[in-house]
Amino acid sequence: MLEIKGLSKSFGRHKVLTDIDLIIEENKIYGLFGRNGVGKTTLLKMISGQLSRNSGEIKLDGLDVLENDKAMENLCLVREFSNSIKEMKVKDIFSLASIIYKDWDEEYKNYLIQEFNLRIRNSFFSNTKFSKLSTGNQTIVGLIIGLASRARITMFDEPTLGLDAAMRYKFYNLLLADYEENPRTIIISTHLIDEVSNLFEEILILNDEKIALHENVDSLREKSYFLTGREDNINSVIKNKKVIYTDNFGSTKIVGIYGELTEDEIREIKSNNIEIDNIPLQKLFIYLTENIK
Repeated sequence: MLEIKGLSKSFGRHKVLTDIDLIIEENKIYGLFGRNGVGKTTLLKMISGQLSRNSGEIKLDGLDVLENDKAMENLCLVREFSNSIKEMKVKDIFSLASIIYKDWDEEYKNYLIQEFNLRIRNSFFSNTKFSKLSTGNQTIVGLIIGLASRARITMFDEPTLGLDAAMRYKFYNLLLADYEENPRTIIISTHLIDEVSNLFEEILILNDEKIALHENVDSLREKSYFLTGREDNINSVIKNKKVIYTDNFGSTKIVGIYGELTEDEIREIKSNNIEIDNIPLQKLFIYLTENIK
């Protein structure tokens, strides 16, 4: 289990994260969302031990992750490589990863190379510097490291940069297939919410330096609704409700609301000739990211 207590981070006078408490459980897939600049990458870098914090604790199995080799071998963050790594040959980057991560699966790495159609065994390619690869192939190298690391906590920060739709979906399918065979904790931070909504079991949304929402996906489904009906009827039933989406088509109004509804409230909504449906997850994640307070 990964436990975060009182975590804060500032860059100079700019506060990014303030007094965050969070428990990341074993063998779940988390989605990490939030607007640009809210601190998603900062949080992931601190969890992986790549960035110091101003205050607070991040512990894996009770041991702080910072400057802790035992923790590091169980934590893998896939993001843009440092300049020094970029100047390494691809084969050497894989070799380094195999040393860092104690559960590294060399056979699975080779399988992924074939699946992603990288001819890594070709001497020209394997001896090519990472910096000489296309953006898409650079991304794929990172994805292979994340998947083959088999790290207990594997984090992907905008993992599909430069990939076309076919390659993105190949990654998602490979991740799910491997997760079913080899469960671990996975955290994915991405802006392509509509593509990955079916992956997640838990949702984290960052806003105003805090974890603004930490919710189980099934729970989210049960308290998010589209209401469709005449505007005057809609307005009468959404008082004191959290509205996260609204649109009008002539005299018809559509609103998205987030929050539990009692059976009496549902009966009242239906009695006012208002259609009620659950919000599809991909739309819900987008609305919450834009509207959460």
